[in-house]
Amino acid sequence: MTVQIYSPPHSMTQALSHAGQPATLKTWQRETLQLATPGTHWGFVFAGQAWLHRGEQPEPPFPLPAGMYFSLPEAGVLDGATSAGFVVTCPTYHGVFGLGGPIEHRGRLAYVNGGTNSVLIPPPLLGDPCLHAMYLPPQVEQTMHTHPSYRIGMLVNGKGQVETPNGVDAIAPGDIFLIPADQEHRFCTATQGLCAVVFHPDSEVGFSHRQNPMLQRTLVEEVSAAALPHLQTPILEK
Repeated sequence: MTVQIYSPPHSMTQALSHAGQPATLKTWQRETLQLATPGTHWGFVFAGQAWLHRGEQPEPPFPLPAGMYFSLPEAGVLDGATSAGFVVTCPTYHGVFGLGGPIEHRGRLAYVNGGTNSVLIPPPLLGDPCLHAMYLPPQVEQTMHTHPSYRIGMLVNGKGQVETPNGVDAIAPGDIFLIPADQEHRFCTATQGLCAVVFHPDSEVGFSHRQNPMLQRTLVEEVSAAALPHLQTPILEK
């Protein structure tokens, strides 16, 4: 399996898995999605205006204009009758609720070959799934590379190409790309840069039960509680 690119209009569902954790990618084009429970849903609104309803709670829905993203760890309804975007669902993972955006025009963290990135929805714990934005300036040819897990992304603006040992595919705004684990690839840009929102099913960074800001910045006689195991709460199950 190599890199797959889906151009709009696309209304699709695709099953994925990493390290035994299943996931489903869904895209929508002017339709309503039922977001089932159990599990966590990560979504991004590419165009138009969507509305997110949480479970059966009576409060008004959350407005999601283009460029907004969300994480929903419960059932809900995404009213996308006047919008388009994508949702990734992990039915065996319990995340946290969050909304953000619109995405910024540049990344806050360094990436490879002149690119930058921003963490949009961070992993609550080390190893958990996360949502990122990737930014590449014009005239970039990334070094060929791989990832240890799949990547799901949507090009938000700009344009470029995705190159693999099997060939080169153009990519434009609204396109969905699916990069399998361990697939060698690179992104290239010409006169325009690009921005993509990308879902990662795992992470190599994040807080842990023994390394987190509240624990580390709690001092007992000027010694961090992170260095005092006898004071630490036993690790809780999720």
